[in-house]
Parts: sequence; C-alpha cells; structure tokens
Amino acid sequence: MRRPPAQPNQPPSRSSRRKPPTPPFNAPAARRLRAGLNMGPEHVAHGLRTSYGLPYVTEDLVIAWERELASPTNHELTALAGVLWCSPGELLGRPRTLREHRIARGLAPEDVARAVGHEVLAYLHMEEDDAWHGTDRQCAALADVLALTLPDFITVTGRETRLAELLRSAVTTRWQAYVRPVGKVVPLDRRLLETSLQELHQVYQGQMTATLSWGGGSGEAGAAGLEFMDRIVEHFWTAVQGNGP
Repeated sequence: MRRPPAQPNQPPSRSSRRKPPTPPFNAPAARRLRAGLNMGPEHVAHGLRTSYGLPYVTEDLVIAWERELASPTNHELTALAGVLWCSPGELLGRPRTLREHRIARGLAPEDVARAVGHEVLAYLHMEEDDAWHGTDRQCAALADVLALTLPDFITVTGRETRLAELLRSAVTTRWQAYVRPVGKVVPLDRRLLETSLQELHQVYQGQMTATLSWGGGSGEAGAAGLEFMDRIVEHFWTAVQGNGP
C-alpha cells in the first residue's frame, strides 16, 4: 500500500466556519454501562449535577443521549464517563472527523499539530472546517499519529465524497475507465484497484439483473440499486480487503 498522496498545502477557507462537531457518542455503550452499575437515568443525571457541576442535566437529557436524540459535548462526555466509572474512549463510537479521531486517541490539538508540522491555530482551523491540508510528509505523519487506516484517512481528508461519485459511475458504466481516477483518490496498487472495481461492477449489475428476473418491477430494482449505491464506499472497501494480499 502506497503512502496517501497529499492535497495542496494551502490554508482552509474560513467562509463556512462552523462549530466543532461533538464527539462520536456510543449510546448503546452508555446504556450498557449504566445498567451494569444498576443505575437509572435519574441517578446519572444526579451525579452529573452534583459531582461535575452540570446543573442543567436532567433525567430527560440523559435519556435523550441514550436514545441518540442528542449527543453530549466533549465536556459532558468526560463527566458522563466519570459517573459511569469508565474511560471516555468507552463511550465513543467510530470516529469519522479529524477532531473525533484526535479525541478517541486522547490527544490534545497541540500534540497532533506538533506531530504533523502545522501551527496549532492552522490545525484547529482544519478541525473546525473539517478539511485537511498537508504535504506528503504531513499526510503520513497524520496517519501515524492518529493511527488511521486507509479508509479512515480517505474520510478524514474529505475524499470520501469524490470516491463515492467515481464508484457510482464505475458500476453503472465501464469500470475500466475509472481505474486511474479512483487511483488518484485512493493510493492502492493498480491491479488491486482493477480487480476490486470489476468485482463491484459485477455485483451491482448482477444484483440489478436478478431483481428484474425474479419478477420484480422497475421499482424494486430501483430500490435495490439505491440501497447498493448508498453503501458504495463500504462495498468498495470490502472488495479491496477481499482482493488484497
């Protein structure tokens, strides 16, 4: 597997600045840990109010967190971990953004910025804009310090949307024409890309043909196709893993 290619090393746009995303909360884990301590949501809320100085936390808010109707902030998640006698990492779901991966690794922004060779403020702007910019060396350093897999790296650096677009075109037209474009987004061996794209194309076309031949109308075929397309990136990584060494 080759080193992930760089994107232009330029400052991110601040025109679309937004609030930093909340940590990826694992609601089922929170419910499981609470039940294991024989605590009710009201007990958790009480602990957060009295022991961690969060007077606004109510039983209803704790229930909303556990039902995924709301997500705790970074500070609230740390306090919740204290009440549930666990580490914050045990309450985190699968991270997807730069900030979420950093939190999951228990690193401060300064740690990551130092490792990748960016100024702290420049790195924080990237987290806020959810847009990574770096050289080849900085990309490699980022993958190392955050322990990113290649799929994680593609997501964190904002390339997943482009990858999905290319994959959708590859399975609906001639997959051979998309080996090179996909290779520019995903640093994989060309032969592995060819095998994986061909497999993805065959699975999609076979699924559509089977749906129609089973007597399903165009509506059923369309629904099956949309479901496949919605998970096209996931299907791609499964094919890559299955065809890899």
